[in-house]
Amino acid sequence: MLIARPSNSFDRSHNKRPGGLSGGGNVVSLVPDLALSGGSPTPSPQSLRGLDWFIFFLAETTQKWTQVEIGFVLSIAGLVGLIGQMPGGAIVDAARSERLMAAFAVATIGAAALSYAAWPIFPVVVTAATLHAAASCVLGPAIAAISLGLVGPFAMGERLGRNARFASLGNGTAAAVMGTAGYLLSSRSVFLVTFVLAIPTLLALFRIREDEVDVARCHGEVVRPEPDPKATSVLTLIRQRPLLIFACSVLLLQLANAAMLPLMAGVVTTRSSQWAPVLIAACIIVPQAIVALMSPSVGRKAQAWGRRPLLLIAFVALTIRGLLFATVHDPYLLVAVQVFDGITAAVFSVMVPLIVADIAFGSGHFNLAQGIVGTAVGIGASLSTVLAGYVSDKFGSSVAFTGLAGVAALGLAMIWLVMPETRRTAT
Repeated sequence: MLIARPSNSFDRSHNKRPGGLSGGGNVVSLVPDLALSGGSPTPSPQSLRGLDWFIFFLAETTQKWTQVEIGFVLSIAGLVGLIGQMPGGAIVDAARSERLMAAFAVATIGAAALSYAAWPIFPVVVTAATLHAAASCVLGPAIAAISLGLVGPFAMGERLGRNARFASLGNGTAAAVMGTAGYLLSSRSVFLVTFVLAIPTLLALFRIREDEVDVARCHGEVVRPEPDPKATSVLTLIRQRPLLIFACSVLLLQLANAAMLPLMAGVVTTRSSQWAPVLIAACIIVPQAIVALMSPSVGRKAQAWGRRPLLLIAFVALTIRGLLFATVHDPYLLVAVQVFDGITAAVFSVMVPLIVADIAFGSGHFNLAQGIVGTAVGIGASLSTVLAGYVSDKFGSSVAFTGLAGVAALGLAMIWLVMPETRRTAT
């Protein structure tokens, strides 16, 4: 698949702030648009295919195998996963080889899976879950960094679309493989499968040529005639208004989204207990299929249209989904409603790292910025299930879904009114 070339046009019609506010432009800059580190990247097909299959197998290797009935272990893993987002991003920014960082994280996850399968005792389970969560905090930023270092910022959107497609296909394959292993063999075999799948994941990763992944580009650096400590300061990055607005928007997205599927699963189980497992499985498969189909197009449109229109579409889809969950009573129609979940997921799987790359351009702290947004994601998701569960218990599921739709509408308003366009062009 050919990587889209940078556009030479610059749409001056976007030179106003969203919501009619004057000032600003459609490019948010930390520094002037200097020459990109390493020039125009031309990655080989081998490296691009290697990244495709790395992400495919990675989705199978990093399945949430820690989701067993051990609440304390899950709490520890969740806490590590939340507080480790920013340190994980900073570690990737400090690395001289993102490929080796990703390999170390995959190997850690594989070893954790093997240790759990071989020694399922409490101390081992706690250690394995902690290692899995910590490795995931490094692995997520490393994937985006490798993508940026390989193709550069102007082709980043389409590359992230391919990443999301292969991750979705990998998730579906993983569910089938691990479900079959658990059914035919034993629940412990799932962990052994995870360990085995780490091997093709690493083989695919090392098909990416090291010399084609520009380290400076991985960190969002640019070539400067003279050092600029202010532009590369962490303090300058975290003061970026677009980064703070986007982090708040993503928090609202997760606050609205994370609890919807669990709540809906409870509703389906109540209304159609016999077919509930099939319907819930369909509700998971439908969005995955939509993501696999739509994500590459989202990546291309992000460069052609800009980021804001796609963000608005995603929040509108999430709002509609919440309202439909509140009003639709036929459990079979609820499966169709999950199409809107797929739209939102397809957009944000591409937009989160893409917009962070836009904002952190020139700072050298792209992966730390990913960690900041990742922390917002974790906070929103954690609060969502607690608050929605409380409202559902007190007032019913319809009220809870309506409230979640209201949160999504608040995120929509934030994007519309205060989020600037961050798209970069070649000029």
